[in-house]
Amino acid sequence: MKTQVLAVVLALAGGAVRGGEPQPPPNIVFILADDLGYGDVRCLNPERGKIPTPNLDRLASQGMAFTEAHSSSAVCTPTRYGILTGRYNWRSRLQKGVLHGYSEALIAADRLTVPKLLKQHGYTTACIGKWHLGMGIPRATNELAVTEGPTTRGFDYFFGISASLDMPPFAFIENDRLTEALTATKTWGRKGPAAPSFEAVDVLPTLTRKAVEFIGKTKAPFFLYLPLTSPHTPIVPTKEWQGKSGLSAYGDFVMATDWAVGEVLAALDKAGIADNTLLIFTSDNGCSPSAKPQFLEEHGHFPSEKRRGYKADIFDGGHRIPLIVRWPGKVKSDTKSDQLVCLNDLMATCAEIVGAKLPENAGEDSVSLLPALRGEIHPRAVVHHSINGSFAIREGQWKLELCSGSGGWSAPKPGSEEAKRLPAVQLYDMSKDVGERTNEYKDHPEIVTRLTKLLEKYVAEGRSTPGTPQTNDVAVDLWKLDTKPAVNPRVFDDY
Repeated sequence: MKTQVLAVVLALAGGAVRGGEPQPPPNIVFILADDLGYGDVRCLNPERGKIPTPNLDRLASQGMAFTEAHSSSAVCTPTRYGILTGRYNWRSRLQKGVLHGYSEALIAADRLTVPKLLKQHGYTTACIGKWHLGMGIPRATNELAVTEGPTTRGFDYFFGISASLDMPPFAFIENDRLTEALTATKTWGRKGPAAPSFEAVDVLPTLTRKAVEFIGKTKAPFFLYLPLTSPHTPIVPTKEWQGKSGLSAYGDFVMATDWAVGEVLAALDKAGIADNTLLIFTSDNGCSPSAKPQFLEEHGHFPSEKRRGYKADIFDGGHRIPLIVRWPGKVKSDTKSDQLVCLNDLMATCAEIVGAKLPENAGEDSVSLLPALRGEIHPRAVVHHSINGSFAIREGQWKLELCSGSGGWSAPKPGSEEAKRLPAVQLYDMSKDVGERTNEYKDHPEIVTRLTKLLEKYVAEGRSTPGTPQTNDVAVDLWKLDTKPAVNPRVFDDY
């Protein structure tokens, strides 16, 4: 194992070792914000961003920021599935939408996950935060036992909540038990069972404190998956952050999220392990319409930067997200990468770090980030997915969308009269039209055909990476239309 790790370290650091000995495997910290737009990070959106994010700005100055990073979906559950399995969610039973607090587990018990992989190589693993991948929550108010949760999917330790902060049950879970019986009823967006002492405003500070404690007491190497609950609804900044952004409660909550990142950075420094920690910060999808982006934009803040759409959409604003990677001595500081990447890539990245070869039935849609972290650019394609299950595929400058509208909550909404009047496919040249306003499907039928066939290949083979074909869990429908048009784009004028 030491030889394998040394090879990776040498490749990244240009041969750097300490005292002639290879460095130990790095700690890995993966921080996942909830509904944070690319443009919400100040240093990534200097001309059109108004919310101060000093800790994230500092993190970017110490590492690499990706300008073309994408979540595998425009909503949260499917993205989380991709992060932990390296597999697109639409290969599972989840073909659209998200799970809820009482939903059954989405990740199959026998599927390799990132924490399972890392445990095989000596890592201690923890998930602290929002799970949102299904588990067995007790229905009776006097029961505490939880089944099929994170500790059954590779994590040694779990503390957090079952789903989004606006989804019942409203209660903390530690490992496989609720910390308090669900004897109350509360409402945060939705109404449902709750622990009497649970308050939404306390969740972000509590998760942050738990993460800091874990970092301070855990022996290396460890993997900390920290899926925060902010700035998702309910938008509940604590008193110390209320009004700080001078913009809105959402701006305040973004600043609180930035604070949480700062606390993690400080904990790594205090423990003396920052230099041997790979830290990844990102978001599960774009900014939500619940943040009132129109109000934000009227006041000079554009949460999707220059991209079209928001959370739930097939447009880039739905799934293009901030991705900042810091690994001192291995990744050059204050750099940017234009490499097209996907959050599914965590699995293959971790496998390469520990020198493991993934089984054929694992990480089917995951590509290692290590070449990109070395500054290399390799052509690849990434599949996008919206809340209603609409597909898109991006390769190089071209983005093909297999729907007539947004596929989400922005206009033109699926099924709307406006969407019905539009062509059934959209093709955009992202090298000159990041706003996705000029549909070029008529001018480039050969590209429409090529990308459609590539997407069909990815579906049919059960994977988008080289390897033995695998089987999807369910049949996958690429076209969310009553009448499915042929590949030939010339027929699309009829739709």
